Amino acid sequence: MKISVIGGGHGCYAAAVEMVEKGAEVVLWRRDASAISELAELGNINVKDAKGERHIAIGEGQGKLALSNSLEDAVAHAELIIIPLPSTSHESLAKDLSPLFKDGQVVFLPPGTFGCYVFHKAMRDSGNQSKVAFCETGTLPYLARKHGPNKVVISVYATRLPTGVFPKELTDQAINILQEAYPSVEPIEDGLSAALMNAGPVIHPPLIMMNAGPLEHFESWDIHNEGTQRSIRSVTTALDNERIAVRKALGYGPSHFPLKNHYAEEGEEWMYGRGAHGKLTDSGDWREKIDLLTHRYMLEDTRLGLSFIVSVGRWAGQPTPVAEGLLSMASAITGRDLYAEGRTLDNLGLAKLSRDQMQNLLFYGASA
Repeated sequence: MKISVIGGGHGCYAAAVEMVEKGAEVVLWRRDASAISELAELGNINVKDAKGERHIAIGEGQGKLALSNSLEDAVAHAELIIIPLPSTSHESLAKDLSPLFKDGQVVFLPPGTFGCYVFHKAMRDSGNQSKVAFCETGTLPYLARKHGPNKVVISVYATRLPTGVFPKELTDQAINILQEAYPSVEPIEDGLSAALMNAGPVIHPPLIMMNAGPLEHFESWDIHNEGTQRSIRSVTTALDNERIAVRKALGYGPSHFPLKNHYAEEGEEWMYGRGAHGKLTDSGDWREKIDLLTHRYMLEDTRLGLSFIVSVGRWAGQPTPVAEGLLSMASAITGRDLYAEGRTLDNLGLAKLSRDQMQNLLFYGASA
């Protein structure tokens, strides 16, 4: 399979490495030409995970990772385009990519915050009428951290990836291609269902808001270790229950992948399988300095992700008081109206759709 990975972040390196190791012809694209040159000069990506440490050579051919700073070349190469980037990048990247997509391609956004619609709409607005499947899931397929320009440590690989396709009519084709790359992909109803599987807006806002004092006081703080206490877990569970209630109000069925299963030792397996939380905290990679004004947990998971859950709840007539309260706190901390800035159905131009119109959009996509 021919795959392009778009971006140079933690998940991008992890995806590029895994796809090369699975035998795909992989191109890694980065906008930063100097970073591409540095990586080419270093000659490899060093990866460390539970299987040990090894090197992925940079270059052309089987078992090697090709590099590009040409977006056009990267898109032209690929059957599957993997974009494991923060949703804060979507609007600008979608505009750049929109005229380049071609029939039959599959675009994977892990996770997406309804980015599947953002990319599809940008493609249609550019005049591109290609049949492209935009897919998103509930989390990154990896818990990973870069340790320098050519080293990535992967603590955990996802074992279950609930994934929806936009437009839904392309689901069969898209899932067949996706499962070749990620056997852990599990098809679910549609792109909106997948957007409401996103774990980031449930995990991260309570952790950063309720750890705001330590985050500002200490040089570094691990919100997933000492920051995850009973009181915070209680808020996270209440928030997740609101997400699940919104899903049920829209008629989506189980599994809803309740976040409590991430921490459990028995019952239904969550997206990262058993013991993932312990592996995450044991790695020490999430002990970091989080700037509450600029970190992606605030600008992505809260501003975009939490606002999306609230807006869909309002549209569906399902209250989300905990989510709204956290958004209000975040807005007070940042001095910005994060809901007004958010990825809401209003800002996407979808808030006035009826239920039937929304179903039609999710199945067929947007018209030009």
